[in-house]
Amino acid sequence: MIKIILISIITSLILFSCNTKHSSINLDTVKIIDLTHPFDKETIYWPTAESFKFDTVFAGITDKGFYYTAFQFCSAEHGGTHLDAPIHFAKDKQTVDKIPLTNLIGKAIVIDIKEKALENKDYLIGIDDFKNWEDKNGKIFDGAIVLLNTGYARFWPDREKYMGTAELGQNAVAKLHFPGLDPKAAEWLTNKRKINAIGLDTPSIDYGQSVLFKSHQILLKNNIPVFENVTNLDKLPSQGAFVFALPMKIKGGSGGPLRIVALVNSD
Repeated sequence: MIKIILISIITSLILFSCNTKHSSINLDTVKIIDLTHPFDKETIYWPTAESFKFDTVFAGITDKGFYYTAFQFCSAEHGGTHLDAPIHFAKDKQTVDKIPLTNLIGKAIVIDIKEKALENKDYLIGIDDFKNWEDKNGKIFDGAIVLLNTGYARFWPDREKYMGTAELGQNAVAKLHFPGLDPKAAEWLTNKRKINAIGLDTPSIDYGQSVLFKSHQILLKNNIPVFENVTNLDKLPSQGAFVFALPMKIKGGSGGPLRIVALVNSD
């Protein structure tokens, strides 16, 4: 039933799109790929944030004889697979609940830079990486959701391999090492291309050693939401996937837990 509903939605969206050149999903053979890490005690958060908490309210047989479970959780906005809303780094910009769904649902491209990123924990994904992709696939189309595959999802949930350190607290921030987007590339994407959103499989769109988070500032002031700690990007084609990236709708929020899935052809 869920698959039927998704196919119905995707059909409407593709028919509505004016750019049919990249609408390559075959709805008869569609496959759903989950790009989301589960939230549990192993979920990775920024070293200064509290970890995910999950408590049992009730689990078992009630006094009336039927089975019942209920739980409660507590989570920072920015941890696990999550979304950064523009207001996270840009005053008076969109909060989570104000981001247009057209920025969160659409056709995606995948830039594969894992060979470089796995060799260099501090690798900055640059303009040349995007131009190299375009040389093979054509210009990044307007409205694209851009996904950056660094290969780091394979290390989840090992904090040291994934983030560069397993330590927690403020002192751990200086020890973070993982790839991210070069601010010059962020400027290029906002000035030379017209993307709807961007995401990657590391804890931050800025690399681990960043102190000014310039890529955050550049993208978010232009109302381009960011997806972080995404997974399974190796399962997507360089282009042709259709992505649904729907966060918890937190009124006034600067971010929130994200359930992101992709539809791809299975043939």
